[in-house]
Amino acid sequence: MLADKISPDMSTFNAIVLAYCNLGNVVEADLYVSRIAQAGFSPDTFTYNSLILGHCRNKDVGNALRIFKLMPDNGCRRDLISYNYLIHGLCEADSIDEAFKLFSHMGDDNCFPDAGTYNVLIHALCRSRRKLEALNLFKQMTVKGYEPDIYTYNVLIDSMCKEHKLDDARMLLSRMVEKRLVADVVTYNTLIDGYCKDGMVEAASKIFNLMESNHCCPDAQTFNALIYGFCKRNMVHQAMTQLNEMLKRKLSPNVVTYNSLIHGQCRAGHFDSAYRLLNMMKQSGLAPDQFTYSVLIDTLCKKGRLEEAHALFDSLKEKRIKSDTVIFNAFIDAYCKVGKINYALALFGRMLTEDCLPSSYTFSDLIDGLCKEKRISEASLFVEKMRCTGVKPTVPHYNILINQALKEGDFDRAHTIFNEMVSAGNQPNVITYNPFIHAYCMLGNINEAERVMIKMNEEGISANSLTYTFLIDAYVCMGLIDGAFKHMFDAGCEPSRHTYSFLIKHLSDEKLVKANSNESGLDIISNVSSSNITDIWKTMGFEIALELFEKMVGHGCIPNMNTYVYGEAAMLVDTMIEHGYLPALESCKLLICGLFDEQNNEKAKAVFCSVLRCGYNYDEVAWKLILDGLIKKGHVNRGSELVGIMEKMGCQLHPETHSRI
Repeated sequence: MLADKISPDMSTFNAIVLAYCNLGNVVEADLYVSRIAQAGFSPDTFTYNSLILGHCRNKDVGNALRIFKLMPDNGCRRDLISYNYLIHGLCEADSIDEAFKLFSHMGDDNCFPDAGTYNVLIHALCRSRRKLEALNLFKQMTVKGYEPDIYTYNVLIDSMCKEHKLDDARMLLSRMVEKRLVADVVTYNTLIDGYCKDGMVEAASKIFNLMESNHCCPDAQTFNALIYGFCKRNMVHQAMTQLNEMLKRKLSPNVVTYNSLIHGQCRAGHFDSAYRLLNMMKQSGLAPDQFTYSVLIDTLCKKGRLEEAHALFDSLKEKRIKSDTVIFNAFIDAYCKVGKINYALALFGRMLTEDCLPSSYTFSDLIDGLCKEKRISEASLFVEKMRCTGVKPTVPHYNILINQALKEGDFDRAHTIFNEMVSAGNQPNVITYNPFIHAYCMLGNINEAERVMIKMNEEGISANSLTYTFLIDAYVCMGLIDGAFKHMFDAGCEPSRHTYSFLIKHLSDEKLVKANSNESGLDIISNVSSSNITDIWKTMGFEIALELFEKMVGHGCIPNMNTYVYGEAAMLVDTMIEHGYLPALESCKLLICGLFDEQNNEKAKAVFCSVLRCGYNYDEVAWKLILDGLIKKGHVNRGSELVGIMEKMGCQLHPETHSRI
């Protein structure tokens, strides 16, 4: 323009100033503002509004306020845009009260807020967890004749969902419909996500159906929320079905999708499926991240598959993925559980070297591991190490040390640790006191155990079923079972499975004493008493069960659901399918393989077709029933037949799955 000797007008200058301010580049914008005067013009309201916007984009509300205050002195009227830019800037800087102060003075410049002004303030209040104020402003907005738009409702619905007020959020959606506002994908996704995070996948599915009936197309975020919700509820097969739906709709699963599914499969103990998903993820061009490997390593460690976990752990460096607290904690916990405490301590040292901060769980595992190895002095030192790393020792840490000291019969040390815990401002709980009661009961010192109970009551700590189990065991040994039951029922404490285990043990011992008066009989009693108490249920006879019920009724305890022991019930998979239930694929695998083993081929195929109609993820069906079932058992031809059935029924398999079959 200048080369062609065309003089810029105010519109030209303002366009350039706004462009730079939109980018937050106020320095360049100021250069053009200075050229406005050189060209014989004066900055106008538009110019100043742009500068306010630019400073707000830079989070520099101080300079934005300065420009705002300069406007009247320079003969420029402040308008709605001036106020909206500055109110938004103040809200973004968390100066909400300042924003409201400005909002209240809009009338001084004969300016009146619009829906946008209210939306900014409502959003800021919701973000700051000031929901009641946000709702009051929402009401004020409608009273003054400003109709809330979809953005207003979306902000409020999001706030309700984050506060787990899902019924209120659902009512807002209904109100939107009444106002003839069309909910968008953000509205539905917010509600679906809220329900799924609270484990209410049935309600989320209803919102999904409503979304589709209102012709609003779900996106990848919609399915990610549903997948997370189903996995949270341990309904991993239904989660895999959502992956099918995504692919059908040409929506690309992302890292979040696969991470949720891998996590779900790991929680369900389906490692093969988790690894296959990992391969599918890589085949799709997605790079697994820290969370992906954290989930796999953590679950492998919990299942004792340490070699596999280490192979993944060692591969992280070449993948340039930093090990996090979850990964280190998983290994430390696993090594402590298998008695390899020195390995755990070495990993703790590596953790500190790699600037990975230990958590409270890290110290709990190490303290517990050292105590199990009877290295209580070293375990006690970790309490001080916790403070050095900025982690405050809590009641569970002290409880581990107290429990071990009492196991070793060191009451003085146990009381010293107890006093240290209280001095540090920690309130003891029932888990703190139970080891004391157990230790005194083991010594036959019922009086001291009762004193501990009195102290608990004085501190407002209620005994639990384990407390009474220890007391019952001690009372029975002394022939005073009535006293223990009386304490228990007076406190309204329901007996646990463990309580009944001790009672059954004593009833079994009594029965053996009556039946065997010789030395060999006494040896048998000794064996029963020293056996694992949980095995008592396996050896209990019907007569003992009846006697237990009689004694319970005699002591005022009516047998309930916890009293009865149920064995594993084997349900026929085809019956489940007929009644509309979703059977576990592991059960289906056993049934189909068994049917083929018995040459009942047509029935096997019929069950397979029924499974496909249940809405499973097709890749998962192929993995479980064909790959892990038929092909591993040598039924390769039968596997090929079932693949043919899948193809005829229009089931599309992932290329990774197809290549394996």
